[in-house]
Amino acid sequence: MNRITRQRIARRKLRIKRRLDKKSYDDQGRPILTAANIHYEVADRVSAIACGGIGVIHKLARQTGLIEALDDNVHVLKLHLPYFESDHILNMAYNILCGGKCLEDIELLRNDEVYLNALGAERIPDPTTAGDFCRRFTPDDICKLMDAINEIRIKVWKQQPESFFDEAIIDVDGVIAPTTGECKEGMDISYKGVWGYHPLVVSLSGTNEVLYLVNRSGNRPSHDNAAYWIDKAIALCRRAGFRRITVRGDTDFSQTTQLDRWDSDEVKFVYGIDAMANLVDLADSLPEEAWRPLNRRVKHHVKTQPRRRPTNVKEQVVVRRKFKNIRLDSELVAEFAYQPVACAKAYRLVVVCKNLTVSRGEDTLFDEVRYFFYITNERSAKMRAIVFSANDRCDQENLNAQLKGGVFALKMPVDSLNSNWAYMVIASLAWTLKSWTALLLCETGRWKSKHASEKRKLLRMEFRTFLNAFMRMPCQIVRQARKITYRLLSWNPWQPVLLRLMDALSTPLRC
Repeated sequence: MNRITRQRIARRKLRIKRRLDKKSYDDQGRPILTAANIHYEVADRVSAIACGGIGVIHKLARQTGLIEALDDNVHVLKLHLPYFESDHILNMAYNILCGGKCLEDIELLRNDEVYLNALGAERIPDPTTAGDFCRRFTPDDICKLMDAINEIRIKVWKQQPESFFDEAIIDVDGVIAPTTGECKEGMDISYKGVWGYHPLVVSLSGTNEVLYLVNRSGNRPSHDNAAYWIDKAIALCRRAGFRRITVRGDTDFSQTTQLDRWDSDEVKFVYGIDAMANLVDLADSLPEEAWRPLNRRVKHHVKTQPRRRPTNVKEQVVVRRKFKNIRLDSELVAEFAYQPVACAKAYRLVVVCKNLTVSRGEDTLFDEVRYFFYITNERSAKMRAIVFSANDRCDQENLNAQLKGGVFALKMPVDSLNSNWAYMVIASLAWTLKSWTALLLCETGRWKSKHASEKRKLLRMEFRTFLNAFMRMPCQIVRQARKITYRLLSWNPWQPVLLRLMDALSTPLRC
């Protein structure tokens, strides 16, 4: 950003800092909110939008080549009257990035003249047209849509430092997407007794990007056709240049029929495996010296002085009402070689033994031992590292929560399995664009450590926080002959990051 812009940002930051600094107030005679004589007027020449961050998102889509990739690879319209495929797709993604939760919220945007001017659009599709667009997709069209997005994803990855390509950790999980509709084709009842669909989520750990999102009927098991999509994710990461690839999944994704093939292909894996009777017997037969204490990592590092732990109210209620209570006493870890029936070779099986105490009220009932098993072809890592890597996969649950309650990608607003699949992929593009805003930030120069910290924070940010911090920046929209200017009207701590991203997007990406 130029010198004048930096000075204006600094002045705005200083003004708000002075207002929020700690002050010694006397007892006030009236509330701090004093505004009384309030009037509304309709502006004539000045026009503004609340979601000023949409400008940098659209510039990102243009600069990365996303718009061209969508139009070149996705062909579901016979004629463009007047919209192209990219218009429909970005219209739905931008609706979510502007705070919309459903297709009907597009109606507010298409009636906002300033929003249309900000994107240089005469008009945008209405909600019913957006729904009809989703119904045109076949499974092959949806695969082409995901492949087009992933082609741009590789371009974004190529902007990262060399250390980024040390290892790609692919996480895989299934998530229940309930629906109250009764006429949605492909819906069924899940193992949890919930009606809806059962999407498969394949994501990249670290950046939390959704590589593949696959809709399935609600009664399908979690591992259904998972190997095919895992193979596609592996191929994608190999093309991007990752030097090492690891796949992780819970006990539903043991994939024993595929392990030999992945091991021969030098793909590492860490999967949970059910505590079957034969595995429990093998664990019980291990000598005592085979077990090692499992010391968990410290959750939080205290920067000042440790504080006294508050009273555990939940524990008091459990004891007082004599509920069944299970407490963890200790954990042990061991390993042994194990060859699944579907495999031609043996693999490393790491087992965690949890020693539990079961009580009711203040009375101890009995002690219990539970085993957790992890199968892996990682020979060099310590047992503790294997367990922690498997546990880290649980971070994908946070991604699933963002897809459900952040971008509302699993809302299932249309009428069939394929149309809802198309919508969830398009809606998840909003999350992808959010990730790309972080990945395209530069980390070089005098403020390298600060910029790296901002990048990590933006990458890990929840979607709702991202909307409030990065997207909802009020901007005056000034249209000129050959450019559209977004004039920021207020300051927030993420404004310098947005302007740095605009500077980064002003030059072509490294391909």
